[in-house]
Amino acid sequence: MTHTRRAGFVLIAVTYLVAAVVGVLVFWALGDMSVYGRVLLADVAATILVYLVGVAVHNTSVYDPYWSVAPIIVITGLIIRGGRCDAGVALLLIAIWVWGVRLTANWAVTFTGLGAQDWRYDDLAAAHPRAYWLIALVGITLFPTVVVWASLLPAIACVLVGGLGVWTVVGFVVCLVGVGLELVADIQMQRFRRRRTGLLIREGLWRHARHPNYLGEICMWWGVWVMGMAAAPRLWWFGVGALVTTAMFVFVSIPMADKRNRAIRAGWDDYARSTRALLPLPRR
Repeated sequence: MTHTRRAGFVLIAVTYLVAAVVGVLVFWALGDMSVYGRVLLADVAATILVYLVGVAVHNTSVYDPYWSVAPIIVITGLIIRGGRCDAGVALLLIAIWVWGVRLTANWAVTFTGLGAQDWRYDDLAAAHPRAYWLIALVGITLFPTVVVWASLLPAIACVLVGGLGVWTVVGFVVCLVGVGLELVADIQMQRFRRRRTGLLIREGLWRHARHPNYLGEICMWWGVWVMGMAAAPRLWWFGVGALVTTAMFVFVSIPMADKRNRAIRAGWDDYARSTRALLPLPRR
């Protein structure tokens, strides 16, 4: 049974191990293509395997940790393959690992097993029962994978070019600020839920912002872009990944979360009027 927490962990761990092997094999099979394209197709192949396992166990949340696991594998793998390994790349690697391990650990803490999946997936399945698995393939798995790949383009450039400068350090600091925001926001939310003192959190970062964890994620990817820019300024347009990530949170994730909270949490409208969506700053 995959519904128990332990069984779910085992299934997901094995799935991701096999997906990583598939990704590596696809990457090496495309030896004549650019590194950027090879990473994309390897990523897509690994994603499809994770998706198929989700179909087999009727749970799309098998994909949930992919967002934080894939960048660690990609960047570490490229460095091992023969990328630059100087101080600038080391800072990038530290940022990716700190962010990825923390986010994956937060997923693991909240993971209860494969007997349930993300409420957003349940809503989509209820609204589109016949087309759900197609929607899951395109919208829930492949689209985020492409977004992560696009967000990683500056990091890949950094690994290929290397170098350490002032802007490398600036980008690293921005990444750490993002990780710090996510860490503090998640700890505060977990403590609030354990106390069970109400439906709305009004303390810490959440006192003035409804989604400070999303702000941290946005900062992380803009920090990666700054580090990539420091290594390869001519590839400034690689910022499209961070831009799409920002747009995804602002125009999709936040409205969906706010709509759900409005429906299930009394007093949400007053809370929303007194807070900002992202910035943990008092409203005037």
